[in-house]
Amino acid sequence: MGILLKHGFPRSKVYAGFIEHWLKVTIRRILNIPSVQQVKTQLVFILLKYLNLSYSFIPLFVIKKFYLRIFGIKVGKKSYIHSPVRFFHFGRLELGNNTVVNSGCYLDNRRGIFIGKNVSIAHDVKIYTLGHEIDDPFFRLKGASVKIHDNVVIFANSLIMPGVEIGEGAVIYPGSVVVKHVKPYSVVGGNPAREVRQRANDVRYELDYGYWFAN
Repeated sequence: MGILLKHGFPRSKVYAGFIEHWLKVTIRRILNIPSVQQVKTQLVFILLKYLNLSYSFIPLFVIKKFYLRIFGIKVGKKSYIHSPVRFFHFGRLELGNNTVVNSGCYLDNRRGIFIGKNVSIAHDVKIYTLGHEIDDPFFRLKGASVKIHDNVVIFANSLIMPGVEIGEGAVIYPGSVVVKHVKPYSVVGGNPAREVRQRANDVRYELDYGYWFAN
């Protein structure tokens, strides 16, 4: 600060800059205190609970989409997220056009879920992006985003694990546990999911499943 004053910088600006820097450093230190971090985490959980509960009571899909946009979630044209559904974070979730996520799904968007166009996700599918490193002595968090390409079909009760990428046109059979990447137009099933056969590369339909109370 003394050097700036010595070189002729305005005293008011020098002091204002010093105070601003001091405030930023102080706030950053306070926020990094473990007890404050716990309060922040608890507040996030409370807000998420509010989002998940309130979303179910919004009657029209056009309002639902606008509501989700407030929380940083992007839903394309003629795409729908049916309720009830569980979001794990704010933002970091994108749906392309003509995509449907049915009721009862878990969308763990803490590390990001990116879903393409014309994707069908059946009821009670769970997509995870974050977990724990079981071999880490401190049980640290470990995760990665999930990417689902265009024209994918994911049948009911499937589990998609962190970091998985599902190629265009692939099909996931009911109850499958997908722990690694799925090739385009591959049909997989089982626990862990393995390729069963190839799907015909001739997708002509467009999804538009915006019905109230749909299963």
